[in-house]
Amino acid sequence: MTGRDPRERRELRERRPVPAPRQQRERLLRTVVVAGVISSVGVFAVVAQARDAETGAPGAVDQIAADAPDAEAATPAGLAAAGPTTTVATATAGEGSQPTDSAPDLAGAPTELTADCTIPPKTISNESEPIDVQCLQQALQREGFYTGALSGEFDFATSAAVESLQTERDLFVDGVAGRETGIELGIWPEEKLLVVRTPPPAPGTQDSWGYTLSSVASTGADAPPLPENSGTGRRVVYERISQRVWAVSEDGEIIRSWLVAGSQYNNEMPGTHQVYSRSEQSTAWNGRAILPLMIRWLQTDIGHIGFHGIPIHVSDGSPYMTEDELGTRLSGGCQRQANADARFMWAFAEVGTKVVVL
Repeated sequence: MTGRDPRERRELRERRPVPAPRQQRERLLRTVVVAGVISSVGVFAVVAQARDAETGAPGAVDQIAADAPDAEAATPAGLAAAGPTTTVATATAGEGSQPTDSAPDLAGAPTELTADCTIPPKTISNESEPIDVQCLQQALQREGFYTGALSGEFDFATSAAVESLQTERDLFVDGVAGRETGIELGIWPEEKLLVVRTPPPAPGTQDSWGYTLSSVASTGADAPPLPENSGTGRRVVYERISQRVWAVSEDGEIIRSWLVAGSQYNNEMPGTHQVYSRSEQSTAWNGRAILPLMIRWLQTDIGHIGFHGIPIHVSDGSPYMTEDELGTRLSGGCQRQANADARFMWAFAEVGTKVVVL
């Protein structure tokens, strides 16, 4: 700007586009001011109505209510406690005036997120809720992979930013944000809080098939309820969020439910599958572990995924883990089970058995 007349510099500044964050703040300020004026008019009208009632004079008017969007519907549970929200009041006709603190309606301009937002334990893609996409965009922006607005729309720029992160951090590159991407960005929820545990059964307790329960298993009414949309009929249900499996009879009885140690990676494909092969003893893809009572339900490029007992080191015959570690994601793809649960599953899951993965 050196050499320009001061008036010219002032005119150039005035013609500059206002940055998006500032525009958003100014729109919010205007909205709050308008709402305040409307509320003041409403109060004046109520006072005038009361005075008219006392004097018997005509002149009743409609009241103006300040109504806020529903906070519970707009804000996920993990985000609601993460920080303060912003109140945006809109004027509507109705009774009373009870504005409350809540998140703005996501159908309009998305709210400003807190720095420690989290996403749900699922893949974030173009089918996700705007508030979850916003959280992803903010984290990508913080890490220097995304420069766009926090629009809440999973557009090409957002997907490209995810791919850039995945490429740089040596993750599986698919342009959508799953568990590994979420962990890398620090927006994945605390998984231990999502695991559904039950009290250890008394020693020797059996399920309705006569198989002894492990320390992480339950049966019948003592088992956690089945997840929603987990299918019908005789089946195995595996919920990755809770690291829990259910064996269900044809009439819907929960024969048995137990914790597993599932995959650390995003390779347990959700959907309805079926058991296609079984081996009393198998070997891991790298040749380092023996996998007892292997029941396969998914084939990948590098091997098969399935349920099996606790792996055993080929080198010395020692187990890879203890039952106390079940409920933690530890494997490269399969679902590790306590050996008592693996024996039951071997009896239950014949070839052709339906496997529902959530």
